Amino acid sequence: MNVSIQPALKSLRTAALIALFALIGICFGYFFNFLVTDNPQVSAPEQPIAFSHKIHAGDNDIPCQYCHTEARRSPSAGVPSVSKCMGCHTEVATESPLIRQVTEYWENKEPIPWIKVHDLPDFVHFTHKRHVQAGVACQTCHGPVETMDRVAVHSRNNDGPTLFASTTGQITNLEASNSGATQNDHWEMGLCLN
Repeated sequence: MNVSIQPALKSLRTAALIALFALIGICFGYFFNFLVTDNPQVSAPEQPIAFSHKIHAGDNDIPCQYCHTEARRSPSAGVPSVSKCMGCHTEVATESPLIRQVTEYWENKEPIPWIKVHDLPDFVHFTHKRHVQAGVACQTCHGPVETMDRVAVHSRNNDGPTLFASTTGQITNLEASNSGATQNDHWEMGLCLN
């Protein structure tokens, strides 16, 4: 073999390996996205109490950050404490069987063992704080939670980001059209990857 083309072949082989690993990564991300959003046990697990975001955030127009107070100041949005629930439910719907369940946790001084719905893999670093402070509407990623009786992972069939798109950084402008976000919620993915 000609000595002058050996470096070119080595470069070509290296480029082919990089492309192969990139393709494998893309396929894994795509598969993972389908796995999470198509499995009802994973995407909308049954909770210990049938809490309805539709009633609270939709019908009663309670802002997301009223209950998820950690979202604006920490990586995790957190789940509200039982005391947050009881702040209203010592007076509101006290005879409801669901509220009686909440009251039982309150009286026993136990947290409600909610099952995490939006659980990212360990290799994904995400912080709610940056997104909230940038003015990104919760619905952009979580979907129209205010219409959900049972929260589910937002479908990949929306116009917003998916786990696949977020982890590969391929989306540069997120469109707000069907995600429930407003025109002011358009943002650059690059802001979040810094």
